[in-house]
Amino acid sequence: MMDFRQVFTLAFKEFRDRLRNRWVLAVALVFAVFSLVIAYAGGAQQGAVGLRSLEFTVTSLVSLVIYLVPLIALLLGFDAIVGERERGSLDLLLAYPITRSELLLGKYLGLALALALAMLAGLATVGVVLVGQFGSRALFHYGGFVISALLMGLTFLSLAVLVSVLARDRTRASGAAIVIWFFFVLVFDLALLGVLVGTAGRYGGEMFPYFLLLNPTDVFRILNVFSAEDVRSAYGLVSVVPPVLLRLDVLTAVMLAWIGAPLLIAKWRFK
Repeated sequence: MMDFRQVFTLAFKEFRDRLRNRWVLAVALVFAVFSLVIAYAGGAQQGAVGLRSLEFTVTSLVSLVIYLVPLIALLLGFDAIVGERERGSLDLLLAYPITRSELLLGKYLGLALALALAMLAGLATVGVVLVGQFGSRALFHYGGFVISALLMGLTFLSLAVLVSVLARDRTRASGAAIVIWFFFVLVFDLALLGVLVGTAGRYGGEMFPYFLLLNPTDVFRILNVFSAEDVRSAYGLVSVVPPVLLRLDVLTAVMLAWIGAPLLIAKWRFK
């Protein structure tokens, strides 16, 4: 049976190590600076600068988060296990009365706490600006955006931990992490659109919206862009996404599955 006291002890140590090397502070500053710039300049391509509306400000921030959060999460967790193995400390850790599942979960929770604190600290700056500009209603909309961003970050952290368990060394783990980032952030959607365009919509047209669930960045995009009626109307997306994919419970369940599945595979392989 898992001893959660040991899990939390490991998680706190991992989190404290990230605080000590100022990783959390650096990421928080990156999020704060880029979020403020995107929030104010996101509408420049439409000829307007500044906070146009709450919905379009969040939509502008979605693009930033999709590129930045997966990369940060993957770089944070890719060496969680393989790094300990290369340093020779993994055998020492496993010599203590602790199971491999407790070690893996403790590592993940500590990294997840560091990632969450960095993101919340950085995105809170924009949240204060939005509340001052649009009032208390911004708390609900922006709060949902932040929570969904955290879920996406935890998803890619799970993938990073899986890579760290599977990889033989840190070099291969870092390479695999970059490949995962390219695939989900850049390649997946282009490949899907390429198939649709190349076949003139004969293959996968009806299933296209459901294929998006195979990419956590697309699930995040649906949560924050497609679910806003004004934004869907502006971009002509009303008829593209079926109603079932606009349900919060369905999308949340999919995102939680994306978090849990890589961790379960990592646990099985690590044992």
